[in-house]
Amino acid sequence: MKKVLKLTLAVACVMCSTSLFAQKIGRINTQDVIVNMAEFKDAQTQLEAFAKDLQAQAETIQVEFNTKLQEYQKGETTMTDAVKQLKEKELTDLQTRYQEFQQVAQQDLAKKEQTLMEPVQKKAVDAINEVAKAGAYTVILESGSMIYFDEANVKDITPDVKTKLGITATAQ
Repeated sequence: MKKVLKLTLAVACVMCSTSLFAQKIGRINTQDVIVNMAEFKDAQTQLEAFAKDLQAQAETIQVEFNTKLQEYQKGETTMTDAVKQLKEKELTDLQTRYQEFQQVAQQDLAKKEQTLMEPVQKKAVDAINEVAKAGAYTVILESGSMIYFDEANVKDITPDVKTKLGITATAQ
């Protein structure tokens, strides 16, 4: 998403250095398009399920830690020093394992999100390109990055892209 925005802004800067009077310029709200795509909703569902699985695994480790901690606290007074050290090491190892799992889970979740969202973003960008070419637009700018634009000279192609992607008004 950021790459598309940067590319759009770079093209806009290049175009500003030349005469814009004969240029046909459009704008789009890419975020609005993407969040209304069926593929985005499917990706979100898959991502939520993946996150739920990771959370369940983390909870399992946490429950194991809490159980062992309670056992340690109950029997601490009757334990020998050697057993006490062994139990403390076991608790420390479980805590470390939990923290490492959390870090890996966050990385896995980010990778999964990227994997799921990449084709959705590509499909949106492809549709934007097709609509832009069909409409003979020279430049398409991201709506959210513009401070001012003349409505009469900069057409919003968001509805056209939504139509191209089969997004209906009721799907919002």
